[in-house]
Amino acid sequence: MGEVITVVDKKAQPNVAQANLDIFSSTLQELASTDRQILAVTSDSRGSGKLVPFGQKYPAQLIEIGIAEQNLVGVAAGLASTGKKVFAVSPACFLTARSFEQIKTDVAYSNNPVKLIGISAGVSYGALGSTHHSLHDFAALRAVHNLIVVAPADNFETEQAIRLAAQAEHPIYIRFGKKAMPLLSEENQEFDFGKGRVICEGDDLVLIGTGETVYPALQAARQLEATQGIRSTVISMHTIKPLDYDLLANVAAKGCPILTVEEHSVFGGLGEACASFLMMNGFRNRFKIMGIPDEYTVTGSQVEIFNHYGLSEDGIAKEAVTLINR
Repeated sequence: MGEVITVVDKKAQPNVAQANLDIFSSTLQELASTDRQILAVTSDSRGSGKLVPFGQKYPAQLIEIGIAEQNLVGVAAGLASTGKKVFAVSPACFLTARSFEQIKTDVAYSNNPVKLIGISAGVSYGALGSTHHSLHDFAALRAVHNLIVVAPADNFETEQAIRLAAQAEHPIYIRFGKKAMPLLSEENQEFDFGKGRVICEGDDLVLIGTGETVYPALQAARQLEATQGIRSTVISMHTIKPLDYDLLANVAAKGCPILTVEEHSVFGGLGEACASFLMMNGFRNRFKIMGIPDEYTVTGSQVEIFNHYGLSEDGIAKEAVTLINR
């Protein structure tokens, strides 16, 4: 059913994985300790957004709106317009659908530098079903001008994304799931919005993931090399918009097959962004998008849903072999 990761105090054991949302919380608390301009605004998501410790330490810097996501974004935009560094925290499925008009007009078009934090993203809500899955957020927000779209893959990327976001003077959407995420690499410790992160390199296959699909893609790459001698380049494309076109062009120039993996609909997300760039620029690599198909999503835990749709180590490895042999 997938790897079980024990979550413990990172300060005691710094190499143990934590949920990215926990890293978001601890990093935001650290930043707020020296910057009173940082505010967390939430729509009755203090618990699920890991903001309880933040509120206990900095009660004057936490604003509770209640279950009113459109109002949440409007209030966040107003605060940001006065110079506050606002992190608007709400479940990704509701934040990006119910509040789409406010995100578009009040935040992006008005250039109010709100940091929109979509929690429990993708299929993290599992058994709550399709109404609580955010499989549309990349597609919707990629079409909005003046909005950066980010999905950190591990604890390192999460910490760096929050630190950069706190200083950014433009709107940003960052999505987080619930699962504890192991560090992808201790070597490539560079991070910037719009610059993909190469986790490992190989000449036979390119695996491009984002968010919580990068780790199973890396596991699949290790399996393919151990069992079939297939060496893969694995990329964490943490920024969906702007996409790292230079990196994509460089790896595509090798001519090997490219497989994208995302916890999102196969429509309008990472895969289609990569495919359109490659097609318009004359690349003819064998190409496959892995994600959630156009259907009512099955009900189950995130691990069960990943396994059902092949977004697991074994599923990705199997699809990669099929693509290579196509």
